[in-house]
Amino acid sequence: MAASREQFGSRLGFVLAAAGSAVGIGNLVGFPVNAAKNGGGAFLLMYAIFVFTICVPVMMAELAAGRNSAKGPLGAYASLTNNNKFWSIAGWLSTITPFMIAVFYTVITVWIFEYLYNALTGDLAELAKPETFGSFINGGNIFIHLAVVIGIVNLILVGGVKEGIERSAKILMPALFLMLIGMVIFVLTQENAMAGVKFYLIPDFSKLTGPVVSGALGQAFFSLSLGMGILITYGSYMDKQSSIASSAKMVAIADTSVAFFAGLMILPAIFSFNPQTDPTELSDSSVSLIFSFLPKIFLALQGSIGYFGASVVASVFFLLVFFAALTSLVSIIEVPAASLVDQKGYSRKKSLLVLNLGMILFTIACTASFGMVGWLTEFVVYSGANKSLFDVVYDVFYDTILPLNGLLICLFVIYRWQKHNLDAELETGDDGFKGSFLERYMHFSLGTFIPVILALIFINTVAIKFFGASLLASIGF
Repeated sequence: MAASREQFGSRLGFVLAAAGSAVGIGNLVGFPVNAAKNGGGAFLLMYAIFVFTICVPVMMAELAAGRNSAKGPLGAYASLTNNNKFWSIAGWLSTITPFMIAVFYTVITVWIFEYLYNALTGDLAELAKPETFGSFINGGNIFIHLAVVIGIVNLILVGGVKEGIERSAKILMPALFLMLIGMVIFVLTQENAMAGVKFYLIPDFSKLTGPVVSGALGQAFFSLSLGMGILITYGSYMDKQSSIASSAKMVAIADTSVAFFAGLMILPAIFSFNPQTDPTELSDSSVSLIFSFLPKIFLALQGSIGYFGASVVASVFFLLVFFAALTSLVSIIEVPAASLVDQKGYSRKKSLLVLNLGMILFTIACTASFGMVGWLTEFVVYSGANKSLFDVVYDVFYDTILPLNGLLICLFVIYRWQKHNLDAELETGDDGFKGSFLERYMHFSLGTFIPVILALIFINTVAIKFFGASLLASIGF
């Protein structure tokens, strides 16, 4: 079974596919604003430190478990523990989580596709209207665009690992990087752009409070797709000649680079086209920034580069965000698809058909929870507020379960699978890993402070999200 498993055709293909899973909407919009609001260069420094001291070891652990078992998370936890019941629960969590994340991510990707369509047709005035977003998410056209997005994603996934995921990554990721650099160059040539650069890059260490540091860690952890089962699944498609450590570092560098350059695009653009903007008052929501604030910036741009030029810039931006969302969505859906292939023996086409049926039902229900259907809009009450079905999916599976899944993989590789097995897998394809500082650091970090940090994040997130109180507030977090 393991011998006939599909594999990435090259190390570059793996890195681009894994980077595609990591690079998403949060990188391109959420990260720059969070950095600007929380210390600029100081936030960037903390983010980079967390990426390489905490996130890379967890990434390597997931990749090692996946490659050794040659299975997705459900099969990996089962096969590496002889079907231990407790660890089977961890496998199910790492499989159900990406399925549910794919549901809300599909909803957001459909919104992006609608805005891309309107930008391409030059309807910037419509996009900039305050009521446009609300009317769209409650309109009938959204289901047409849902069919288009699902069709594109399945067209990629049905091709398999090498011909589908890897080939699309080799097209979409370089295109994404080129568009991002092009947008950065354009924005930096605009008047007053340097004010945004200054605000973004000059460190303000006085803003590095406990919540900000915690936010930087959360941003780094979520940004690299940790805890979603993606890296376990992609690790199962790695060949034995590839260095897991080197590949993980390259993915981290690519992801961090995109986040950094996105900051050089977003903040200078905001300062250039709206010099009176106070970045500290910008919304923390990537959704609000993409669909409410930035369309106004693109419309204002018509005054300096004309109607056609502004439409081109808006189109490139929304295409950039759409590519980022698409690569992430493909990676997320691949996790439960691989589990059905591994555990049920389904063909790839059958597993995607089964997943699509479930995903479409949940996605339509989440879409309808924005006012179309009353009981879905006011689905449940917690933390003193009515929550829609979409809110519940986001709060439970994205904000809450991911750090728990990260905690479980750390405990698993060190204390259940055990260090010597982890070392043996990491040494395969990497002669320099044995006895290295990184090997010793992996043992120490995964066995001590990283699980503690992830446990605290998980507990505190549950307290904040569902009970409206931070358990760590008394110590500044």
